[in-house]
Amino acid sequence: MAKSKSVYVCSECGAQSPQWLGRCPGCGKFGTLVEEIAESPAPQKAAKRERSGSFARPVPLKEVREEHFARIPSGIAELDVVLGGGIVPGSLVLVGGDPGIGKSTLLTEVAAHLSKTQKVLYVSAEESCSQVKLRCTRLGLGGSSMLLLNETCLEDIEEAIGDETVVVIDSIQAVYTSALSSAAGSVGQVRECAGKLQRIAKSRGITFFIVGHVTKEGALAGPKVLEHIMDTVLYFEGEKEDNYKILRAYKNRFGSVQEVGVFEMTGEGIFGVSDYSDIFLSPSRGEAAGCCVTPAETGNRCMMVELQTLLSKTAFGMPRRMPLGIDSNKLIVLIAVLEKRCGIPFYNQDVYLNAMGGIRLNEPAVDLSVCAALAGAYKNRPIDADCAVFGEVGLTGEARGVTFAEKRVNECVKMGFKKVVFPAKNFKSVKKFEDKIELVPVRTVGEMIRKLFPEQKKEQAEE
Repeated sequence: MAKSKSVYVCSECGAQSPQWLGRCPGCGKFGTLVEEIAESPAPQKAAKRERSGSFARPVPLKEVREEHFARIPSGIAELDVVLGGGIVPGSLVLVGGDPGIGKSTLLTEVAAHLSKTQKVLYVSAEESCSQVKLRCTRLGLGGSSMLLLNETCLEDIEEAIGDETVVVIDSIQAVYTSALSSAAGSVGQVRECAGKLQRIAKSRGITFFIVGHVTKEGALAGPKVLEHIMDTVLYFEGEKEDNYKILRAYKNRFGSVQEVGVFEMTGEGIFGVSDYSDIFLSPSRGEAAGCCVTPAETGNRCMMVELQTLLSKTAFGMPRRMPLGIDSNKLIVLIAVLEKRCGIPFYNQDVYLNAMGGIRLNEPAVDLSVCAALAGAYKNRPIDADCAVFGEVGLTGEARGVTFAEKRVNECVKMGFKKVVFPAKNFKSVKKFEDKIELVPVRTVGEMIRKLFPEQKKEQAEE
């Protein structure tokens, strides 16, 4: 009998090594090699894999038949927006996030809604059917007609799937295939189970919703091939203590990856939020210095987000730069532009910046708003609550034009803002809003600061 051998597999990239190493030779990360039992070698020479009788031939592009599919509404409008308009039949959707953030709750509500018109199977590999029943009762979904299955073996799950069109797997790290001897959740098991689910989905036209665990760094546990196989990868963001969660699309073959959905977690379930004014805007804006509102473009929607900054005299030789929701390198560049082009010193100031609601803003159109908030914090003068700012900032201090300027100004009008500051290069596209809102085009960051914070006239006191 041949002796089984061990192999060390990287949990991040899937690279293999015959012995344990502190650093993965594939991706270079430390402490990611996990021991797995390799398949025992066959005592006889392995037979060659037989070729299939039919094989594909190249086809001209103009002769390829287009496939039109109708998206299925999930029952939650915010989820449909993130998915690109609804659920695509035969697709694989991976939902990741921290423990207790609401992944199972969201998919339970989706499965209950879809069960009204389709056959839905909820496979719970971590909870018993009675525990899922308790969650459905708490959510008011006790009368749902979806099917429940408590199973961890993938082969048994495949046999249990009949004419269902939607299947929920909770979670992929708890499912194993009998073809491998390694434990459930290992790199090999996750990779093989995901590959088999992909073949089932594409061959039988079944939509799979798959729950994925995350590591302590916040990345999906398992090899990267897990994300490559999926059609859509969604991440839940936010703290477990917060009521509001953000669902972000990191990969979507059928829609935009810039879409975000906002959800509110309550005792009765998780609900989509369509009014963001209470989340990303504070009611006390305009009273304290260092706050500025910007119309941020996320996918196909535009949201008004408030940026808050705080300057504090540093107690150390090196001042701190602590941004939340904004890239730290971008903040350092904008501080350098304000120091060099506008003469505002930050060399002895700790700079703290926060985007309200826990949202991340990665587009360059928020540069001008960040500069306005920093200038207001330095001058200790608040910006009007009804004023919004957007635009990109160059290293020369110029205000560069941005995309979707018309859409941003239109959102400012709908939200009741009275003034908007933007790059002069976008004035032509937003000129039609002159009668609805005060337009303030600027060419440089210095010009924006002068218009937002005009020099106060010194009144001579007579004694």
